[in-house]
Amino acid sequence: MFRRQVYLQSMSAKIQYAYLASEGFQDQLVNELEGIQSQHGRLILTDCLPVQPPLWAQNCWRNPILIPIQSISDAAQQLKSLQRNWSLYSFHLHRRGQLIQDQLPSVSAKPLHFPTRLPQSPLGSWTLLDRETLLAASDCSSPFPNGAIQFVEDKTHPPNRAYLKLWEALTTVQEYPNSDQFCIDVGASPGGWTWVLAKLGAEVLSIDRSLLDERISKMPGVSFQKGDAFSLSPEKFKESRDQTDWLFSDLVCYPEKLFDWVMMWVESGICHNFICTLKFQGDSDYQIAQKFAAIPHSQVLHLFHNKHELTWIKLKAWETIPE
Repeated sequence: MFRRQVYLQSMSAKIQYAYLASEGFQDQLVNELEGIQSQHGRLILTDCLPVQPPLWAQNCWRNPILIPIQSISDAAQQLKSLQRNWSLYSFHLHRRGQLIQDQLPSVSAKPLHFPTRLPQSPLGSWTLLDRETLLAASDCSSPFPNGAIQFVEDKTHPPNRAYLKLWEALTTVQEYPNSDQFCIDVGASPGGWTWVLAKLGAEVLSIDRSLLDERISKMPGVSFQKGDAFSLSPEKFKESRDQTDWLFSDLVCYPEKLFDWVMMWVESGICHNFICTLKFQGDSDYQIAQKFAAIPHSQVLHLFHNKHELTWIKLKAWETIPE
């Protein structure tokens, strides 16, 4: 037992991070990471510190440790000695893992009502590597179990489920458009994102070749412009307004084209905040995502509600945070 403990301690020293891939995107995450030690389902262990946050990780486990266990009760006790709240990532030994989790303090997994604050209590992650060894990290990038944020859905008013992506993005950054702000929503039809913004009280200009859902177009503060979203340039926009608070895009287009258009707005300085979906097809070249990530005061991430997409976010509030 002592020899095994020494061995696990030496192995723990080699594991700097564990990355949980978004569902179905393990290959993309593997291609991003260096120093991979092993892979366990969607969980990938590495021995080097990251140069930048990986794009396709749903949760990052910082400084995970290997813990030898003698029984289910022993496993639960050792986790509780580290901190209160834990979430299981199960890729095998499912019953044994659940029996351990059942002996840990309950963590609420109720769907959230939007808008909401992020959970304040630290949530650790753990998994069973084998029957006698668990991997645990007290410090994780996401405050939600396995990085999965669930909402109480509105199945009546929004015209499609795209609104969940925007709910998640705004909740993640804890910034919300309000009644004093003006937003542009390009590629808006049928209006899922416009519905979110209008419900928050913001004034919204929606632009698309297709019309909005009639219920959305009648919402207070919503105006619609039919046409090509890319025809709206900062120069033309200045003819009607000096500034805009938010620019949103869930437009179906090549990310390279979106990048060129977005950069015009970034460089113009007339827009404060951006949230845009980068949509990919098949085995794409994801280098364009790195170009988005390199834009100052921004980040690219894969949301739980994204599919074969990434979300780029740039906020004025981040300009005061050192890069």
